Amino acid sequence: MEIIEADAEVTYTDAAGLADALVGAEALLLWDFFSDAVHDAWPSSGSLRWIHVAAAGVDKLLFPELVDADVVVTNARGIFDRAMAEFVLGSILAVAKDLHASHDLQAARTWHRRETRLVSAETALVVGTGSIGRETARLLRAVGMDVRGAGRTARSDDPDFGDIVASADLEAHVGWADHVIVAAPLTPDTRGLISKDVLAAMKPGSHLVNVGRGPIVDETALIAALRDGPVAAASLDVFEVEPLPTESPLWAMPGVAVSAHMSGDYEGWREALAVQFVDNARRWLAGEPLLNVVDKRHGFVVTDEGSRR
Repeated sequence: MEIIEADAEVTYTDAAGLADALVGAEALLLWDFFSDAVHDAWPSSGSLRWIHVAAAGVDKLLFPELVDADVVVTNARGIFDRAMAEFVLGSILAVAKDLHASHDLQAARTWHRRETRLVSAETALVVGTGSIGRETARLLRAVGMDVRGAGRTARSDDPDFGDIVASADLEAHVGWADHVIVAAPLTPDTRGLISKDVLAAMKPGSHLVNVGRGPIVDETALIAALRDGPVAAASLDVFEVEPLPTESPLWAMPGVAVSAHMSGDYEGWREALAVQFVDNARRWLAGEPLLNVVDKRHGFVVTDEGSRR
């Protein structure tokens, strides 16, 4: 931050002091992207012109008063793409190669040979066609998987997905995929998108990966689909309630891998976030166009690639 401190008055605060710190402030770096403090401190934001969120998802921030205000919001699009794509690939490999069962067998000192599957013979539907979904599609294609996308608008000949189906028609398309990957932002349109009906339409023996947001998936319906079919496995990094309550059956269900909202957390991610903000802050101070401007009505960055959902 020394670079910015040379050209601007910078105040550091925690959530408790945000209301006072916002008085007269023109820009805000929201480092704690899970915080509700901006909403609570909003009456003090009369001078605010720009908020940068150190996260890809901005669902926690976009309360109605901010959406309606003449305040630009930018996010950390691009920082977590590769890490999350690798997490998805690792989750798919773990299921296809039965690595979770191997771990349990090792713990039981049991020697049990069995056949596993080739991922190059399998299919993946990536729900969410933003930068995270696109990096995921490229990586899965690189190992030979047949990949499609699901976004707001159906289209063909996409450079990363090939075919993109409409998210509104997801129930009609999930039965094609061995692996359904949720990489969409949480918006009013995506909340509950992976519904009871969508889960029931999935391919028998299929695998659900969620690295987007927990409320995109109907968690109660997922538990039922894992227990009774057709879903055989789930790799879950995000949940409706975080941390995942200890009483949740997901902790102990066969075929379920639980991780602590960490799919994008790689060594050096905080430094990458800081560098990205400094670059954008220098643009802002110079009156240049900002990068990663969020469409506040939709809840994501819109680029030439099209819809982010």
